[in-house]
Amino acid sequence: MPPNGTDNSIPGFIAVETGDAGGLPLAIAWTLPDGRIKHTLIQPDDEWLEAELVSLGGYSLEELGNMGVSPLDVIRELEGDHFNATLYTAGVGDDEAALSQLFDTYGLDPFVELAPADSLYDDLDPGDWSRARGELFGELGLEPLRPEHEVEVMLHLHQRLKES
Repeated sequence: MPPNGTDNSIPGFIAVETGDAGGLPLAIAWTLPDGRIKHTLIQPDDEWLEAELVSLGGYSLEELGNMGVSPLDVIRELEGDHFNATLYTAGVGDDEAALSQLFDTYGLDPFVELAPADSLYDDLDPGDWSRARGELFGELGLEPLRPEHEVEVMLHLHQRLKES
C-alpha cells in the first residue's frame, strides 16, 4: 500500500493502431480511471477507403466491418470516459493524427489533449522510460503495435514507477 500523500490516481493512457504511419485508425485502446482497459476495432468510414493506398494493417475489411465499431461510437465512448482530459501516449504524433482523422470525419474538434507518457515522471533521465517500456513488453510477452498491449504496458510501467 502506498504511503499517505501518494497520488493513487491512474492517468488516462491511450494508443491508436494505424495501418501505416499516418494511416487509417484501425483499433484504439484507453484506460479507465479504475485501471481497466477499453479496446475496440474501428470500422473504416467509406471516405477513408477512397484513397488509393489504403493500408488495413493485418486486418481485413470484413473483419473491421463486422467486429469494429463506427468512428462516431468510438468518439462517444471516449467522450463519456475522458471529456476534456489529457491522455498520455507513447506516440503523440501518430496518435494525434489518427484521432484527428476520427474527429475530422464528423467535423468535430478533439476534446482530449495528448501528452507524452514519459512526461508523467519528472525524476527519470531521458530515454529511461522508453527503455523500461521496451523491457516490459518483453517481460509480459506483449506486442508493441497492438493498442491494448501498448496501454497495458504503460499502465504496468506507471504502477512500477509510482511504487519506486
